[in-house]
Amino acid sequence: MTTVEDAPAEANDARGRVAELHAIREQARRGPSERATEAQRAKGKLTARERIDLLLDEDSFNEVEPLRRHRATGFGLENKKPYTDGVITGWGTVHGRTVFVYAHDFRIFGGALGEAHATKIHKIMDMAIQAGAPLVSLNDGAGARIQEGVSALAGYGGIFQRNTKASGVIPQISVMLGPCAGGAAYSPALTDFVFMVRETSQMFITGPDVVRAVTGEEITQNGLGGADVHAETSGVCHFAYDDEQTCLEEVRYLLSLLPSNNRENPPSVPCDDPADRSGDALLDLVPADGNRPYDMRKVIEELVDDGEFLEVHERWATNIICALSRMDGEAVGIIANQPQSLAGVLDIEASEKAARFVQMCDAFNIPILTLLDVPGFLPGVDQEHGGIIRHGAKLLYAYCNATVPRISVVLRKAYGGAYIVMDSQSIGADLTYAWPTNEIAVMGAEGAANVIFRKQIAEADDPEAMRARMVKEYKSELMHPYYAAERGLVDDVIDPAETRQVLIRSLAMLRSKHADLPARKHGNPPQ
Repeated sequence: MTTVEDAPAEANDARGRVAELHAIREQARRGPSERATEAQRAKGKLTARERIDLLLDEDSFNEVEPLRRHRATGFGLENKKPYTDGVITGWGTVHGRTVFVYAHDFRIFGGALGEAHATKIHKIMDMAIQAGAPLVSLNDGAGARIQEGVSALAGYGGIFQRNTKASGVIPQISVMLGPCAGGAAYSPALTDFVFMVRETSQMFITGPDVVRAVTGEEITQNGLGGADVHAETSGVCHFAYDDEQTCLEEVRYLLSLLPSNNRENPPSVPCDDPADRSGDALLDLVPADGNRPYDMRKVIEELVDDGEFLEVHERWATNIICALSRMDGEAVGIIANQPQSLAGVLDIEASEKAARFVQMCDAFNIPILTLLDVPGFLPGVDQEHGGIIRHGAKLLYAYCNATVPRISVVLRKAYGGAYIVMDSQSIGADLTYAWPTNEIAVMGAEGAANVIFRKQIAEADDPEAMRARMVKEYKSELMHPYYAAERGLVDDVIDPAETRQVLIRSLAMLRSKHADLPARKHGNPPQ
């Protein structure tokens, strides 16, 4: 039995225990040593906790398992058991909404993943899925912890399984802030968006040393898997920035455009940009001559709120634009041909880029606006042998499978199969509009005339004059701006200056759209 005399001693002991707790928590918060922190900063990199502070709203972070330590033995691990085990996990808020996060701490075991480290990540991923909130990973690790053997590899398997389980359920964003090699590269590839920082982050399955040993090729880490390589060549990276601060600020912006999960709509924001604002500049931005290029980004700026949009994969497959923006305060996904690049044709990479973007928008209840100015698919042996049929079918499948509101606008030309694939009315677009400059046809007038009137042109005294006359005849019969409208293939031909207000009214009407897909385990899309 506790006596009155014992109470002060117990109270003092309790205070000592609390003081010990605070000391341990402070040790976990500080990390290993000041020298390790200085080494991290010497590489131009922030610490894991500094990154979390930049990502989340001020003082909103709640850490999970900060005192976790590994239980591995051998190779000296039993003598080195730092708190957190090299990964910081928890939740906080971004613009007031809950977001889960884990961040590798490169100062501890180089951020390498071991059993305890992986278990912490598994737990926070499960929490994010159950809570229905986005998950952001801040990656800066050296792959599997070799000293822990297959236990570390199994940890990666658990992450990949959860990435797949969460796909299309909650937004998953991977931020690459250091090296990411081997199997560790697959988790970011399974997520919705990948951010990278130039010079400090790299992704590859086999590093430069292995490449050199196997193939004899000499290449640097950045040359093999740096931010610019993945942003321009491979398409693995959606966004690349020069510094971590800008990168994390853009992650916050992206999160503001996404719902917390697939059961919610994206958040609305107040909008001061009038819904009925006239877009007179559009008449000058888009030339009536279908052979003259222009920058589709300027068209998008005229249509969206305050001219602001976030372009996804800006530097990969530049002949098509994929962007997130707002119209009258509501989120919208935009897919648009870019006449400034390859005349806006569809090719293998553009088809893949747009297909994945359509799937993402559909998964997270983001209406899709498609702006067409497409001369067709890119011809060529490389494209055919590379599987343009298969890859083009991915885009077709994505659109046909999407149940979110879908509106398309034909600005200028829309030819052949590319017109069908780019969300035409025949594959399920809810509303299709066209400008008076539109040319919807199987192919361009010149090509069509050469096919249809081949014999007349060949037998004419003046073939060129005959060809010109046949081109004019084909245009007047089948390519005038109202041909598609007369046959109900577009819902209306609209004044370009009124496009913004027409789209906003249409999106408002479609906001309550509900469409069910056939009962099935899952589809089998083209690969």
